[in-house]
Amino acid sequence: MAAKSAQAQDEVKIVNTACNSHCGGSCILRVHIKNGTITHIETDNGEEPQYRACLRCRAYRQRVYHPERLLYPLKRVGERGEGKFQRVSWDEALDKVASEIKRVRRSYGPQALMLYGLGGDVSWLQGWRSVDVLLCMMGGYSPAWGVPSFEAGNFATMATFGSFNTRHTRDDLLNSKLIIMWGWDPANSIQDTNTSWFVARAREKGARVVVVDPRHTESAATLGDQWVPILPGTDAAALIAMAYVIVTEKLQDQSFIDKYTSGFGRYRDYLLGKEDGVAKTPQWAEKITGVPAQTIADLAREYARSKPAALIGGISPGRTAIGEQYHRAAMVLPAITGNIGIHGGDPGGRNWTGLLSFPFLKLGRGMYSGPNKVEEALAPRKYALVTKGFHVAGHIHFNKIPYAILEGKAGGYDADIKLLYTINTNYLNQHPNINMIVKALKKLEFFVVHEQFMTATAKFADVILPSNTFLERNDITTGEGVPHISFMKQVIDSVGESKSHVEIAAALANKLGVEGYGENRTQEEWCREIVKPSIVPDFEKFKEKAFYRVPLPEPYVAFREEIKDPEKHPFRTPSGKIEIYSQRLAEFNNPRMPALPMYLDDWDGPQSAKAKKYPLSMVSSHCKTRALSQNDLVPWMRELYRQSVAMNSADAAARGIKNGDLVRVFNDIGEMAIPARVTERIMPGVVDIPQGGWYQPDEKGVDRGGCVNTVTPDEPSPGGALASNGVLVQVEKWEASSGR
Repeated sequence: MAAKSAQAQDEVKIVNTACNSHCGGSCILRVHIKNGTITHIETDNGEEPQYRACLRCRAYRQRVYHPERLLYPLKRVGERGEGKFQRVSWDEALDKVASEIKRVRRSYGPQALMLYGLGGDVSWLQGWRSVDVLLCMMGGYSPAWGVPSFEAGNFATMATFGSFNTRHTRDDLLNSKLIIMWGWDPANSIQDTNTSWFVARAREKGARVVVVDPRHTESAATLGDQWVPILPGTDAAALIAMAYVIVTEKLQDQSFIDKYTSGFGRYRDYLLGKEDGVAKTPQWAEKITGVPAQTIADLAREYARSKPAALIGGISPGRTAIGEQYHRAAMVLPAITGNIGIHGGDPGGRNWTGLLSFPFLKLGRGMYSGPNKVEEALAPRKYALVTKGFHVAGHIHFNKIPYAILEGKAGGYDADIKLLYTINTNYLNQHPNINMIVKALKKLEFFVVHEQFMTATAKFADVILPSNTFLERNDITTGEGVPHISFMKQVIDSVGESKSHVEIAAALANKLGVEGYGENRTQEEWCREIVKPSIVPDFEKFKEKAFYRVPLPEPYVAFREEIKDPEKHPFRTPSGKIEIYSQRLAEFNNPRMPALPMYLDDWDGPQSAKAKKYPLSMVSSHCKTRALSQNDLVPWMRELYRQSVAMNSADAAARGIKNGDLVRVFNDIGEMAIPARVTERIMPGVVDIPQGGWYQPDEKGVDRGGCVNTVTPDEPSPGGALASNGVLVQVEKWEASSGR
């Protein structure tokens, strides 16, 4: 009997689960487990199309068992930011957090508490909402507003379509004759499971693929027929010039325009320069963008004549100082060519994965909070296009959190923030102007984080609560490129004393004396409740297989109903149509938020006065080895890529820089020391530092970890976008730098 038991322990068990670590995919994992330990991770090998995982998930075992993983609660013993902590029990850690929450609420009111969380793992249960529920049960807190990844796109889609749901399933690319990948690199950033595979198949069927990007990305190299390099922050000008060509050469779909859009006449006048005297010709755009006028004109004609054509507007060009104008200009082109609501087309709007972009992926609300009383007491936020739901919350923009902490009510903010609670985010590392954030974190009275590693953010915490990975807990997520609902099944026990976000919040609720948190449901019971309203027919089979493929008779097309029957299904805009001229933006009467899509001067662009001092335009791409700042410590990932600044050989030669040289990247905000990667795969005048490198300041405050937010500005775009691309910097060889 003992021998049989030992044999059973030695057997390898394969457990299906799913990943969604913010790389844009939601892929199937087959986790091999022996004696309760993960031995290796494979991916989907079943029916087609297989939901195959990228290298980040294949290497996830190294993250779970990394020697620097935080396994126990920690309490700060050194100066804040020093990174000196001692191990404490969960009781002691939670007692401290609970007592500080009570003290701050009692002394300053609930508005002095701020919770800030993001989508470290994009899922339905184990996110920042777990703590949001708890604090709302106590009377609320001060939230921040804005989505770092896509706020400009959210703003633009609401202004133009009145809806966030602007995407097709990826298999609809097989119906396209032309695919324009504008600032979109799915070969690295995934952007839904199997996206690159569908683009490759579309190309095999005869579709032409054009990539518009300052970098010759891996998507351009492997999927593209043509690469069009463009200066960061100038994309709107190129798109507007394309519209000029289409309209002046009468290539537009006028019947579609007349029936489904409003404001075309005003936009035509803008293109022709009737008000400002400047015709938005390709020659005009060439001086701004660096793209030859002939290339712009040819692409415009090809797009208008290749119907159905999909213009996929990536996220990156919207992460600029006037990012919403890029997104709005991108949405105009499909609107004036009739590429909306049809197979093979695309509205040019949000094309990035989210939870429940499609109506057939309906899920239960899960552990969502009731009203936040602090938020309810405030007047509506100025210039908000969303009046209800997730995106309306908050009066402090996420870029302005440091200023709210440092200045408070005296600086015009709604609260004096004394306690900050972060979850599912490496806040200091992943937000702009790190030096300002450091000042703010040092002023806080208390700071608590949920974390798996000693990140730059965790080093500033007073208490660190160790959270587990998605392989150590249960959750639900969705995939939208090839639509499915996934059960992120717990495959091993939590490592060390780490806990899930829900477990941590439930334990904290007990310490705070909050009754009814989580309704005493287990994680699996919550997952069952979330899936209950969906089309999943059998939860037990779903749990075992870990995913459910949504059966669709044909690819899903955004706005198909609105185009098919506009009387019964109008667009959710004031006019009920696609608004090229936005009535709501006109009412704002803000020149930085014009009612028409326009090219506006960028305060950090190549035409600004600052460009004389800092002549290089920096972008912060997503590299294949990280999901934001996740996986940066994973050995296999570090073997594949060394953090560096990519620059064109002409820019390098002018500075005496060779490949591999240590260089100084700097501006008025900060500086870093980082190796140079000299390449022809980036246009002259542009440098690229992939975001997510971990901030490691030396004794002089120079970052040695390659964290791009050392030099990024914290001024958001007018619509609230993170302006992390098109940042002006200078690069010098380290030895040639003054005093270095």
